[in-house]
Amino acid sequence: MKVRAHILVSGMVQGVFFRSKTKREADKHGVKGWVRNLYDGRVEVVLEGEEEVVKKIIDFCRKGPLHAKIKDVEVKWKDYKGEFRSFRIKWNT
Repeated sequence: MKVRAHILVSGMVQGVFFRSKTKREADKHGVKGWVRNLYDGRVEVVLEGEEEVVKKIIDFCRKGPLHAKIKDVEVKWKDYKGEFRSFRIKWNT
């Protein structure tokens, strides 16, 4: 079943390659969507794909890359829209 997840990750998650590592994981598993830094220090991620692989990317977000220190991961499940062709890194907002 295809799903969509909206994720907010807080902690020490900027300046530690969180976005690029998330993209690598998403590309490896065929998950579509995007990742971006927020001005408040969090990272925002939108994922679409098969539920099993989307959950793998969420698990990655709970750990983060080597130097990240994850404080909280908020996951909201949404209706699948199929609006993405790939996974990309977006500019800060």
